[in-house]
Amino acid sequence: MNCNANCSDAAAPASCGIAVMAKASRPGLTKTRLVPPLTFHEAAGFNTAFLQDVAANIAAADRAAKGRGGRVYGYMAFGPPRSEPFFRQILQTSIGLFEAWHRDFGDCLFGAVETILARGHGGAVVLNSDSPTLPTALLVKTAEMLARPGDRAVLGPSTDGGYYLLGLKASHRRLFEEVAWSTNVVACQTLERAAEIGLDVHILPAWYDVDDIAALRLLRSELCDGVSFAPALIPHRAAHSRHFLGTLLRNTDLARRLLAPELGAKDLAANDVVTKGLGGSVDPSMQRAAE
Repeated sequence: MNCNANCSDAAAPASCGIAVMAKASRPGLTKTRLVPPLTFHEAAGFNTAFLQDVAANIAAADRAAKGRGGRVYGYMAFGPPRSEPFFRQILQTSIGLFEAWHRDFGDCLFGAVETILARGHGGAVVLNSDSPTLPTALLVKTAEMLARPGDRAVLGPSTDGGYYLLGLKASHRRLFEEVAWSTNVVACQTLERAAEIGLDVHILPAWYDVDDIAALRLLRSELCDGVSFAPALIPHRAAHSRHFLGTLLRNTDLARRLLAPELGAKDLAANDVVTKGLGGSVDPSMQRAAE
């Protein structure tokens, strides 16, 4: 998977490029829907852990794909502008980087698809950064579907009505038009656009995004208690998220906050001081320690 933003070698036609729609971790600007029960520093820390876990998941998918004669290449389609040093610091060098920052999220997604296809990959996938336990098998299945003859799309629906991934073999602009982003009709509207242009869509099993307290509780159940979200699938281990979550549970009152999310400003401010002392989002050493 040694392919970066300056890679000039054409990828094999059967290869699949997966771009994570990634935002640099900045307290107060990242994963704010998780505040409360999290503090801004904790939310940004989870963002960092999620990014590292998703990158590791893509690497695992590549190892599995190579055993079947394919390849999966990982990228971060990142923002905001000039945040590349953050991603260089927290990620392996095997992950390619390119900026994807536009006012409309549909333009971000479409631009990422075009960039991946322009690098010679036979399939292009845009993947969210909010599903650290997404089963690796779903990424492998996506790559396999895109390697088959004929034009098609692969859609992985989220339980909140959006999608965790969309895979394409060609840059169909219509799929990203007239979509009410960040609502519970995104997947439905995307399927409607595909029907308009006669594009066949393979639909994967649903998975969840960690973007509210209910999903955060579910993540804790998966990582700490072994509760399976989908018993028929094996979740990604998410070592970085597991380590960061465990550290917070041991050293802060996060367990209480997950049960009682109605915290006041003073409570969050006090917990933010603790989080900063643990490293928070600005020090990736906590997440790296899980490796």
